[in-house]
Amino acid sequence: MTHVTQPELQSLAEMSAVVGRDITLVQGAGGNSSAKLGDVLWVKASGTWLADAESRAIFVPVDLAVARQAIIRSDETIPALLLADIDARLRPSIETSLHALMPHRVVLHVHGVNSISWSVLVDGESGTAKRLEGIHWSFLPYCRPGVPLSQALTGVVERDRPDVLLLGNHGLVVGADDAESAYGLVRDVERRLALAPRHCAAPDLGRLESLAERTVYRPAGYPECHWTAVDSWSLSVAVGGSLYPDHPVFLGPGAYALGEEETPSTLAERMTAQGVAVPACILVPGAGALIRRDLPPGAEAMLRCLGLVTARLPVDAAVRYLTFEEEGALLDWDAEKYRRSLARA
Repeated sequence: MTHVTQPELQSLAEMSAVVGRDITLVQGAGGNSSAKLGDVLWVKASGTWLADAESRAIFVPVDLAVARQAIIRSDETIPALLLADIDARLRPSIETSLHALMPHRVVLHVHGVNSISWSVLVDGESGTAKRLEGIHWSFLPYCRPGVPLSQALTGVVERDRPDVLLLGNHGLVVGADDAESAYGLVRDVERRLALAPRHCAAPDLGRLESLAERTVYRPAGYPECHWTAVDSWSLSVAVGGSLYPDHPVFLGPGAYALGEEETPSTLAERMTAQGVAVPACILVPGAGALIRRDLPPGAEAMLRCLGLVTARLPVDAAVRYLTFEEEGALLDWDAEKYRRSLARA
């Protein structure tokens, strides 16, 4: 059981575990949750999984005033109070300043595949307006997670106090009085924004096994991982660039499709010659996806998310990708380097 025994935090842990086990809401170490108890913000630690909230201590206590001051100072090295029963190696989530900024008692941030699908569309804000009628919500164009996002949201939160934030090219944030209400609000928003995934053919596992033989790759283990490669529209979207932050962080920028005359080995040789890192995954058009054998489980969860998102995007929709500069800011960000090191460990 979690090391935290206060009833409010026990409820937070129980709700977080339910959310973390739902691949349509959270993938790998993505997403985070928090609760404010007096002057202390209990927030998920960076690199931990919400799915583990009931089995290990994933929440760290942070001085709420310090976290709010960090937004003004642009300081992302927010210290935890680190009580005796909390692992001193854990750092507060990279989204701690966002949780501190929201005035609600409980805050839940998810990467729901429906909200992400709307958030990457050029007309996503206007497209969601009617679906979210009756909910107090705001939309914010993409900003790098962490303090830059919190700074951009400061005026919106102070002026409008929205209960729901749809973050461009990112995901969903909700605030509520308790954990149960926060979870209910996330489910309501995802239901309103629901987009049915296109039917995707089954992967050609025989071809994938043959291509992966004697390479660093293997066929991806979940059906949704292959959707991006077997659906032509999804494939065209995926190779166009990165759609949301966790993709370049865990899988590298964009996605790579295998050419007709290529093999994984020749693709790796070509990319190495160009000074480009060997791709984390390879999309084989019409067959499915290959993923490197040495990657942590969180990487495959991101590949699964890509399939779940791209299959929901309307055909011929105008998509907004992260720019080269936005990708670079994520990959060079110390907080994300720390989170990747935890994933490797």
